[in-house]
Amino acid sequence: MAIKILVSQPKPQTEKSPYFDVAQKYGLDLVFRPFIKVEPMSPKDFRQQKVSIPGHTAIVFTSRHAIDHFFSLCKELRVNIPDDMKYFCVSEQVSLYIQKFVQYRKRKNFFPESGKLVDLIPIMVKHKAENYFCPLSSIHSDDLANQLDEAGLQHDEAVMYYTVSNDFTPDEPMDYNMLVFFSPEGIHSLVKNFPDYKQGDVAIACLGTKTIAAAEEAGLTVNYQPTAELRSVPAIIEAYAKSLGL
Repeated sequence: MAIKILVSQPKPQTEKSPYFDVAQKYGLDLVFRPFIKVEPMSPKDFRQQKVSIPGHTAIVFTSRHAIDHFFSLCKELRVNIPDDMKYFCVSEQVSLYIQKFVQYRKRKNFFPESGKLVDLIPIMVKHKAENYFCPLSSIHSDDLANQLDEAGLQHDEAVMYYTVSNDFTPDEPMDYNMLVFFSPEGIHSLVKNFPDYKQGDVAIACLGTKTIAAAEEAGLTVNYQPTAELRSVPAIIEAYAKSLGL
């Protein structure tokens, strides 16, 4: 029987993904099953936050989900986004995604090469006169707001979409040899769906210090995490396969 691995993210859209190369090489059964899902917010719920989008001159995007729901909700609210709006993104990948909604202009899109929030802040400081608006998920930390405060930047935050548990059906088995988590919310969803879950000899991989902390708080042992040698999830999965002698 093939080793069964749950990767708690949507399935890659291209068959050229390194996930499939590793699966084929070692005969693995990879199952892409998110533990969390994103749901839209209604205009009514947004208005209750009493935050006005007009008047802001720049938007801060930390994910593609934020972009999707920002533009969708603005359309429902009949908020017109001016052509001279500036966009500050956590990564180039997120920045490029904006062209799905507006004409992409490099002089109005900014992102750090590292893809890290801490490196985006200095770029924003160079545009200190901007009034920043930050679309957030219902589940978020105060890291962004705190860093903008420390940098002395004018900003407002508002929740524009919900992150909720992607519930498993009662007859859906949890018979995996390895689980891969990308966020603390994924760990919380596991605990919610399977309150009596016992790890046993199941290998668990986590990305990010907060995800690792959530796993350990839930009584789980984290067997794999990114290192200088294991820079990606496919690399981690391959290391696990090799540990089994496959």
